[in-house]
Parts: sequence; C-alpha cells; structure tokens
Amino acid sequence: MFILETYTSAIFFCVITMICWGSWANTQKFSSNIWRFELYYWDYGIGVFLSSLLLAFTMGSIGSGGRPFVADMLQADTANLYSAIIGGVLFNVANILLVAAIGIAGMAVAFPVGIGLALVIGVITNYLENPTGNINLISVGVLLIVLAIILNALAYKDVLGSTKGSKGLLLSLFAGALMGFFYKYVAASMASNFAEPEMGKLSPYSALFMFSVGLLGSNFVFNSLQMKFPFQGHSLTFSTYFKGSARDHFMGILGGLIWFIGMAFSIIASEKAGPALSYGLGQGATLVAAIWGIFIWKEFKEAPAKTKLKLNLMLILYALGLGLLILSK
Repeated sequence: MFILETYTSAIFFCVITMICWGSWANTQKFSSNIWRFELYYWDYGIGVFLSSLLLAFTMGSIGSGGRPFVADMLQADTANLYSAIIGGVLFNVANILLVAAIGIAGMAVAFPVGIGLALVIGVITNYLENPTGNINLISVGVLLIVLAIILNALAYKDVLGSTKGSKGLLLSLFAGALMGFFYKYVAASMASNFAEPEMGKLSPYSALFMFSVGLLGSNFVFNSLQMKFPFQGHSLTFSTYFKGSARDHFMGILGGLIWFIGMAFSIIASEKAGPALSYGLGQGATLVAAIWGIFIWKEFKEAPAKTKLKLNLMLILYALGLGLLILSK
C-alpha cells in the first residue's frame, strides 16, 4: 500500500486535508436553491463510501509496504473494525449538525466555531492517546485558536443578535463537541507502523473503509430523522430525493469525494506527523472555510467596521495557532 516516508510529505498531506475540509461545503451552495441539505447529505454519504472503496483498491492495494486492503480486512480484529465504525457514526452526527449550522449561520461562522472547537478537543484527546510533539507549542497554538473562535462568535453576534443567530451558534457548538472525538476512534483502530503493521490492527485504508461504512450506515437513522424533523423548513419524504436534478446529486457526491480526500490524507499522514498534529492541521480547514465565507460568499458584506476588524484578527490568530502546531514537531 502507499505509505509516506517523511515528515515534510506528511505536512504537505495535512495542508491538502485543510483545503479539502475547508472547501467541500461549497458544493452545497452550487446545488439548486430548492435542494435542501438533508437531500444533499444522502449523496454526500454515498460519495464518501464510493471514494473509500476506490482508494482501498488503488492506493491501499499497491506497493510492497504494509498489507493490501483485502488481506488486511481478513485479518482484522472485530474490536478494531468496530472502533473505526464508531468513528464514522460520531462524525456523521456531528457533520449533520454542522451542515445544518452552515445553512443557518453561513460558512464563515459554522466552520470557525464548530470545527474550531473540534480542533481543540481533537488535539487534546489525540495527544493524550499518542503524545507526539512539543506540548508547550501545541498548548499555545490551541489557545490562539480558542481566542479566534471567541472573536468569530462575537463578530456573528454583531450581525445576528437574534434567535436565529443563537440557533446557528448552538448547532455549531454541538457539532464541534462531537466532532472532536471521532478521529481518535479511527486512529485507535490502526497499526502504529504502517509498513510493518501489528496483527489484528487495520491499515489506514481499511480503517477509512470501515469509517465510511459507519457514516453511510448511520445516515439511514440520523438523516432520516433529520428529514422528518428538520432544523429549518417543513419535513421531507424520500420521494423528494429522486426528484433532484443530475447536478444536485453530482454536487453531493462531489462534496463527499472532496471531504474524503481530506480525511484519507490526514489518516495517511498521521503515522509520520502523529494523530494530534495531523488532525489539528487538517482542522485548519476552519481558516479556509472562513476565507470562503468572508471573501468569496460575502457573508459579512453588510457588517460594520468593528465586526470586520474582529474577523481579520480571527484569521490572524488562526494562522498563528496553526503555525505553532506545525512547529510543535
């Protein structure tokens, strides 16, 4: 299977993760105006699952290092398979809440608040599981990101000091709290040495496949509930999904593909960078998403000057915090 050899290449992969995780939600904006995110999310889950299969039988099955995908799945312990599935389920619940928050509050708010909180929780939990990197630099980096989250929430309050605004923030916070824990379950299922993996443990490609199984499978529970009891608007029936255009379905699948590339690169990089750093840098997606929301989608174009100052400070603090995370190793 394909394995990274250097720390530098792992950091490059983490940067790709950051871009993918910060950009996938744009595909929802390119869907038609009548295509609700509950419908979009079915195709997103399908896109993640199909991408995991494609990667498993390509990068996960070539090369002389490690175990090829099929052989790895056949030798895996049940506990490790379930651990990766649990990661997929936890992520799915968190991501449904996040997509709902994007629909209410916009990318410039939902990502920095939700994913920023997930970054803080995820870095701490993954570091405790696998302490890699300078704890002092990691701590200061996380603190700067917390300050950036607070600034973003204050900027949002300046613009929407309403019930709608509070709902968007609350959904973002719940999403972030759950998303901070999913990665450690996937990381725990994997071998510590990808080239010579322990028996019973999963290769990164097998772990990603089981993760996608958990995500898509739990979609039939959580997204079905979301359709019946939506956060916004009226309830939806399954027949509505089949009325979507080819473009609507394609955008959902593309969103899943883009997000999964980010997840795969983060997992592949985790051996050389360490799970805490790999996850933390990937969640720098908040910076990318905020840039999309502020400068491309103009979500704060009517905001007063003091609000724009807070947003600029937020971006600077995020960038500094991510820089310290890179330097921590």
